[in-house]
This record gives sequence, structure tokens and C-alpha cells, in this order.
Amino acid sequence: MYDPKSRKAEDFINDDEIRATLEWAEEHKSDRPLIESLLEKAAQSKGLTHREAAVLLACDLPDCNERIFEVAKKVKEHIYGSRVVLFAPLYLSNHCINTCTYCPYHAKNKSIVRKKLTQDEIRREVIALQDMGHKRLLLEAGEHPKLNPIEYILESIKTIYSIKHKNGEIRRVNVNIAATTVENYKKLHDAKIGTYQLFQETYNKAAYTELHPKGPKADYAYHTEAHDRAMEAGIDDVGLGVLFGLNLYRYDFVGLLMHAEHLEAVFGCGPHTISVPRICPADDIDPTTFSNAVPDDIFLKVVALIRLAVPYTGMIMSTRESERIRTEALKLGISQISGGSKTTVGGYTIKDIREVENTAQFETSDRRTLDEVLRWLLENNYLPSFCTACYRAGRTGDRFMEFAKNGAIADYCQANAVLTIKEYLCDYATPKTREAGEKVIERELPKIKIEKFRTASVKRLERIEAGERDFRF
Repeated sequence: MYDPKSRKAEDFINDDEIRATLEWAEEHKSDRPLIESLLEKAAQSKGLTHREAAVLLACDLPDCNERIFEVAKKVKEHIYGSRVVLFAPLYLSNHCINTCTYCPYHAKNKSIVRKKLTQDEIRREVIALQDMGHKRLLLEAGEHPKLNPIEYILESIKTIYSIKHKNGEIRRVNVNIAATTVENYKKLHDAKIGTYQLFQETYNKAAYTELHPKGPKADYAYHTEAHDRAMEAGIDDVGLGVLFGLNLYRYDFVGLLMHAEHLEAVFGCGPHTISVPRICPADDIDPTTFSNAVPDDIFLKVVALIRLAVPYTGMIMSTRESERIRTEALKLGISQISGGSKTTVGGYTIKDIREVENTAQFETSDRRTLDEVLRWLLENNYLPSFCTACYRAGRTGDRFMEFAKNGAIADYCQANAVLTIKEYLCDYATPKTREAGEKVIERELPKIKIEKFRTASVKRLERIEAGERDFRF
């Protein structure tokens, strides 16, 4: 029986409930009064249940579908304004013992070059990322108990945080590694990670089992319950995600929202982030074998509806997607994007193409440099942000959600975004980007609502120009 408060995966991600939801949505996809009432509810930034969101996803009324996009834009603007957070992935190792059929890291792939970074190589990678201007990283590694043990991950995190190069430093390390134990999550918490991310790939247990024939990841329940163990261990901020295209998108859309509802029901705090990757080309993987590819228009509708269903959560889109799709998705709900990303192990510094060309997890579509991404955002009236203040000030978990749900977090985010983009402009920007950035700061500074924050920001901007760094509210 479906029970969002249960700690068992097959109870809170209940197959019968998902199928009943999809049937109900199909029955009501043309129910105009219901759909209009749901859009009115969504417009209040109060969220939607998985059943309500499923109806809107199934909706076949053209004018209502247009309204879905309009409301999503308004909710995104209300909660996030023009702010967009930037990050980069850092791949430590592609050694893996799983046999996931959609990932080139799978153990049976003999054509991929296997690579694990040493601590010295990590230092070089981090310095390169700092010299681009990055302040937050997403650490990635394949699952291999012997080659990528938790001790290696912890040592790598310590190395990353220790590096201060010129004015650069990594202020937040988010982690995307395989499901593990409460004990190991406590170690990650003590290492001061930011968000722990783990993607479900698909919530359909039958499909999941077929896609993960062997290896630790084959255990559906252990994988699905990982976020519970992480939060039990004290990690306040966790990130969800599915790989759209592995399974029927409507099923996974409902499962994703049920997972968010479960975390809220059990811990009083939903996911800090939700990621929306789509399957894309990679070594030894033929994407044409997947018949569930999600077309662009449907994918953007999914993005919009996640924003309406879970308005408080950060939404992440990587360089898997093209500039065109990221442009549209930013309007509808995406609040965090990667820039200047490399999905190869050692890709930021290793120049020997033979070492890195075959180590990628997936092909990137948006290959612009970080500076080019920044200028694109600035010229499209966004406020790029490298802010890590909430994590460092203890505004995490339910404390963050309290601010996020009532909108008060914007008072902090706006000021911190202005300060962090000023740092970037002074330290890393090309002349054209700096010119565009100064115009945006001039426009965004008056939007800081709290007068003492606004007054302090003006003074701090002057101090940043004079060489000081790392101010935050």
C-alpha cells in the first residue's frame, strides 16, 4: 500500500499508486475546470501533488498548456528572480563494477580508458577550475569499493577544500557517488560536503532491474532509500534526479515527485535540488536502443511542471543539453547550470588526448567556456551567482526550506549573487563580460529589498574592487 511516510522504497514509490495516478491523469486530461483550478493553485507557489502535476502533464488543451508555461515562468521569477547558480563537475575516477546498460563506465566496457586521479592531479584540476572562476564543484566517481573507496573520496574532498590559488577557492563541494551506508554518509557530512546527489535513473522497478543486471547498484531498494540514509546521517541537503529517456517519462515524472513528497513527509524537508538529465550519446552506448526518448517540447513541459510541483527546490541542468534548450529551460524553472564542463577524468588539465579522450561519461552539447556562458547569461538579463553562503552559514535542510518556502531566501540570495559576480568580474572576466556584468550589477543592486543589506552591499562592492574577497550575508 502507498505510504509516503514509510521508509521502504516499494511503499513510498508504490507502483500501484503511480499507475493509478497515470490512469486518473489520462481520464482528466481534458477536464478544463480541474486543470484551471490546478493552475490557479500552482500560481500561488504552493506546489502540486504528484496526482495534480500528472494531470497537467497529460493535459491536451492547447490554451491550458500555454498557461502551464506562463505560470512556470512567473513562479520561477517569484522565487529565484533572475539569479542562476553556476557550478562544474569534477570527475575523479571512471572505475566501476556496475553493469548499467546506459552508462559507458559499465564494467564490461573494454574500449573505455580507465583513469583515477591522484591527489596531485586533483590539485591541478581544482586550480584550473579556480582559474576559470568556479566556487562550487560537483564531485563524481564510479562505484568501485577497491579503487574508489570512501577514504579516497574523503581525501579528495579534503584536498579540494585545502587549495587556495590566487583569489580562487572552492567554497562548496557537492557529491554524486553511489549509494552507501549511514556510517559513510556521516563521514561525508563530517567532511563538510554541500549537497549529496544521487539519481534514481528510473523509478520503475522492473525497468530498473533490467537496466542494472549486476553490481551493487542492482539493488533497487538500497539505491532508492539512499537519500533517507544520508539525511539520517545528518546530511541536510540531498538531490534527486532521473535520467529521462530510460523509461516512460510520465512514470518517472510521477515517481520523482513522490520521492520528493516522501522526504518532506519523513524529514520535514524535501529535496534541495532536482536534476533533469536526458540520455545522450556516450562510448559503447547506442541511444537508439532506447525507445523512450523525450522530445524537446515534452521535456520543457516536464521542466515547467517540476517547477510548479516543487517550487522551493533548485533545478539543475547540465551541459548535456544544448544552448537552445538551456535558454528555454532557464525561463521555465532551471536555477542552476554547469559551465565550461568536462565530463572526462582529468579533462581540465591533462593535455595528452590519449589519456582523456575515452574517459567521458557522456557527450556535452553546450561546449562554451565559463566566461562565454556568463556573458550569455548577463546579456539575457540573468544574474549569474557563485554563492555558497547558505551552506556556510548553516541555512541548510529545514532551515533553508523555511526561508525558501516563504520567499525570504531571496533577501540573502540577491545580495550574495551581486557580491559573487563582482568577484568574478574582477578576477576572471574578459573585458566584454566585465562590461556586461557591471551593467547587470547596476540593475540588480536596487532589487536588494532589505536596506541594511543593500547599503552594506554597496560598501562591499567597493572593497571587492579594492581586492578583498568572500563577503556573504
